[in-house]
Amino acid sequence: MEVLAVIPARLGSTRLPGKPLADIGGFPMVQWVHGAASAATSIKRVVVATDSDEILKTVRKFGGEACLTDREHPSGTDRMAEVARMLPDYGVLVNVQGDEPLMDPAMLDALVEGFLSQERAPVGTLVRKARNAREVKSPQTAKVARDAAGNALYFSRAPIPHIREARDRVVRWLHIGVYIYRREFLLEFSGWKPGPLERAESLEQLRVLENGHRIFTVETGAQIRGVDTPEDLESIRALVADKGLKPQCLE
Repeated sequence: MEVLAVIPARLGSTRLPGKPLADIGGFPMVQWVHGAASAATSIKRVVVATDSDEILKTVRKFGGEACLTDREHPSGTDRMAEVARMLPDYGVLVNVQGDEPLMDPAMLDALVEGFLSQERAPVGTLVRKARNAREVKSPQTAKVARDAAGNALYFSRAPIPHIREARDRVVRWLHIGVYIYRREFLLEFSGWKPGPLERAESLEQLRVLENGHRIFTVETGAQIRGVDTPEDLESIRALVADKGLKPQCLE
């Protein structure tokens, strides 16, 4: 089954306006993300879904594919669903976050492989083991509890599960916000309204669980370095300069 990767790229951002166009080592951030997704061997096609003519022109200038989507979409998932309607030949779609310029393509390949092995799962996502207490306690990181088969039981910004006795040992899992969907489910899901758990935690993935559906989780050991603030951007720029990195499609 051929897989389509969609990169939602919105020009407006509360903390970092124009984020997809931010310069990193002489290249716009969206080109770094596009290069990583294009380097994944399991992905047939990569499309940037944007609300901006400027982003559209930028992507086409470096040879990528982009399309304009409704400016009123409330989330990247809705933008992705619009692309799914435009391109009905792809039965599986991956939502690649547009603010993770140094993503490892192997993560995407692992997600696709793991998800396709689960015939009944409508949604899949990536998780990794928490490395320290700071990650577990931070409300900026989503945590996930899993069942024995790897399905998500719950997502929270709070530390889960609560460890009552210090002698108990349990793996704490962090959620990495890269999703894979079966097309029919994505189109259905995008029409649902947020439920009370999603509103309370501000985590869109809870909408799937609240409606009684499974989310299969695939483990990765890779670290994601997202760009949410000007400080994050400067950190990524420094790393790229120090290591002499370029977008994967140019390496």
